[in-house]
Amino acid sequence: MPLTPTGDIVGPARTGAHGVGAFNVVQIEHAEAIVTGAERAGRPVVLQISENTVRYHGALAPIALASLSLARTAAVPVAVHLDHAETPELVYEAVELGFTSVMFDASRLDYDANVSATRQIAEHCHRAGVWIEAELGEIGGKDGAHAPGVRTDPDEARAFTAATAVDALAVAVGSSHAMRTRDAVLDLDLIARLRGALDVPLVLHGSSGVGDAGLAKAVAAGMTKINISTHLNRLFTRTVSDRLRAAPDTADPRTYLGPARDTVATEVTRLLGILTTAH
Repeated sequence: MPLTPTGDIVGPARTGAHGVGAFNVVQIEHAEAIVTGAERAGRPVVLQISENTVRYHGALAPIALASLSLARTAAVPVAVHLDHAETPELVYEAVELGFTSVMFDASRLDYDANVSATRQIAEHCHRAGVWIEAELGEIGGKDGAHAPGVRTDPDEARAFTAATAVDALAVAVGSSHAMRTRDAVLDLDLIARLRGALDVPLVLHGSSGVGDAGLAKAVAAGMTKINISTHLNRLFTRTVSDRLRAAPDTADPRTYLGPARDTVATEVTRLLGILTTAH
């Protein structure tokens, strides 16, 4: 199956009022698990590679090429997305490698500078046929740059999307990155107001901190792309820890990475079921 444009997955989901799972890849086992989970669910999915993961690997290409290969051979539509890129150079590389979308994060800048930088990136991406997501209203959990409690203003969001021509917008509605508990309380009224104010899909970052019921309510209120990373990483790491605790002398990493991959695949299938039926 050819690589699926991100817009071809997220756009119809917005129209159909259901959610799209966007799960972060840290290493190849994550990408394999996400694709397997999506195939079992029979649902499209987005593989995301963040700038932090690029730093971990020391380069974008190795993990990107592996993810792109898995996406192209999957039995369901799979898009490959660059997540939280803060440098234009990384965006340009992702576009050149064949990513179907990027999330350019200029939210550290003031509003006018954010608009200017994002508009330039959007123009580059659109020339290449690549879908672009941006962020407005700082989302918690990213060092000191994203202040907890900040909310995206619908009027400002409408002006921002018009000025930048982005294809999707990540908004601040009560979630926070890197949460280890699933008890975030989302502002569902604000989500509905943003959904009514904008013509582009809304993206929920920090979804690991939102429980199953909250995810379903968020999608019903108007969220479309649901980003989940920490929750899957915790399950992956817990499985590895359990395996090593049970067999501390093991030398073969496949004996613990394989089960961790299976755990993540099972959870991806379950989460995609929640997001798909949430309407």
